[in-house]
Amino acid sequence: MNEPPRSPFGRGHITPDAANEEPTPAMRLMEMMARHRALDEKIDELYEFPYKNQILLQRLKKEKLRLKDTIEHLKDDLIPDLNA
Repeated sequence: MNEPPRSPFGRGHITPDAANEEPTPAMRLMEMMARHRALDEKIDELYEFPYKNQILLQRLKKEKLRLKDTIEHLKDDLIPDLNA
């Protein structure tokens, strides 16, 4: 009877109340991984055009590398060092 209110955006979407909360490291990791996949898809799309924009392609690749580094740092923070 007392069910939590459903998000009008569907399952898995952030509600306006959740937007005010500090994201957890796991949430940040998932967001970064999604952005990394989206950049990868965009880079693949640019390769399909015969007259591709080289500057945009370089920028996207650099951003993808930055995201990869951030993802690795977040993973390191989430997984405890067993040797310590």
